[in-house]
Amino acid sequence: MHKGFTLWFTGLSGAGKSTLANHVAKELRHRGLKVEILDGDEVRTNLSKGLGFSKEDRDTNIKRIGYVAKLLTRNGVVAITAAISPYKEIRDYNRHQIGNFIEVYVKCSIEALTRRDVKGLYKKALAGEIQHFTGVSDPYEAPAHPEILVDTEQESEEESLRTILGYLEQHGWIPKQAQAKAARH
Repeated sequence: MHKGFTLWFTGLSGAGKSTLANHVAKELRHRGLKVEILDGDEVRTNLSKGLGFSKEDRDTNIKRIGYVAKLLTRNGVVAITAAISPYKEIRDYNRHQIGNFIEVYVKCSIEALTRRDVKGLYKKALAGEIQHFTGVSDPYEAPAHPEILVDTEQESEEESLRTILGYLEQHGWIPKQAQAKAARH
């Protein structure tokens, strides 16, 4: 059985966390790994219903995601999280709790996010119409030393995906593509 680990995607709203998480999950399943995605929006609906967006509620939500990721990880599953998780302290707490933890910082500037923002949320937040918007009126503490950094403003989805998979292969977290093919035949 392959060892479980948590791939923790963090970054601002709209940076591409969920998109990349889904691409990675598909590829890892293709390579024969057990994978579960813990998406921030889905967890809020199912596990953290009733929590608001105060710092305390955000911390509680991220700790809950971390707890589920820890259970999956220790049972040999690859847990992929895609939640803003704006505070370094809580990400570090989860890193400590989980152990096999790989932080993926999905970097993108507010300017680029505002340009690509279909819902117009950044525009509203910048105009002061939305309170407690992470990265605008609420803090986002970018990771200083993530294991993996992808810049979705500068890179295509494919380039970011290659960076993530390359790191995971290079550090022995996942089988290389050729090994995965051989194991399936």
